Amino acid sequence: MHSFLKLLTAHRSLLTPKAMYENINVEFESGVATITLDRPEKLNALAGHMRRDLAEALEHASSDPEVRVVVITGAGRAFCTGADVRRMGELMESHDVEEFKRLLGAGRRVLTAIRQMLKPVVAAVNGPAYGAGFNLVLACDIRLAAESATFSQSFVKVGLHPDWGGSYFLPRAVPSNLACEMFFLGDSIDARRALELGLVNRVVADSELASATRELAARLRAAPHASVAAAKRAVYMSEHESLERMLQYETEAQLQCFQSREARERVRAFLERRSPRIEK
Repeated sequence: MHSFLKLLTAHRSLLTPKAMYENINVEFESGVATITLDRPEKLNALAGHMRRDLAEALEHASSDPEVRVVVITGAGRAFCTGADVRRMGELMESHDVEEFKRLLGAGRRVLTAIRQMLKPVVAAVNGPAYGAGFNLVLACDIRLAAESATFSQSFVKVGLHPDWGGSYFLPRAVPSNLACEMFFLGDSIDARRALELGLVNRVVADSELASATRELAARLRAAPHASVAAAKRAVYMSEHESLERMLQYETEAQLQCFQSREARERVRAFLERRSPRIEK
């Protein structure tokens, strides 16, 4: 899938110096930051400082006013196959619990950055997404999958517990019996099955993933920012808030949007039967 990365990020300038990151590539074009897990020879398994660097890249994109959309994908033929099991084995043999805690904390930072970011985050799943890789996909707001993509809660195969938010995201995405099956057995499912379960939004041919991702990112880039940001917050607030609180939030968010220049321009454009003049 190297061709996917080349097509998606052609003619882009780096958002931050690549030298800052280990096995994470960040590129920027037209308001879209593309973050690529870049360890293709190991199927983008998480090792070294990848977790920390991914978190920093996401936090940078969140705070950068030029970034309107974030895309996360993988280099080569995989999205991310989770933690580097060899490294996990080394930590177990040395009984290095503190280092393992550090890795878990870095993963938590990644998931927090995605969910706290008031910008759409798109997963472009170009191949296997296992373990933490699967849960990274589930954390994203919209998920596109290539036909070759596969998904597995593979933690049980090495005797570990789901992390990277898996115990939160998966039971909210599928019925509890299916979540249990995935957690207990660790079997993989293909992209079509993931689509049937609602785990991804769309499945496209491998050769079309780059263009489908660009098209979606362009539409999100053109969407009114205040509206999208407020809606994203509402979606995730609703998982733990009451109807009364959500009605209160809707009023607050709607008033903010009502007073925005974007909404005023879009209403005028609708009434005048023209395309809105979108600020760059």
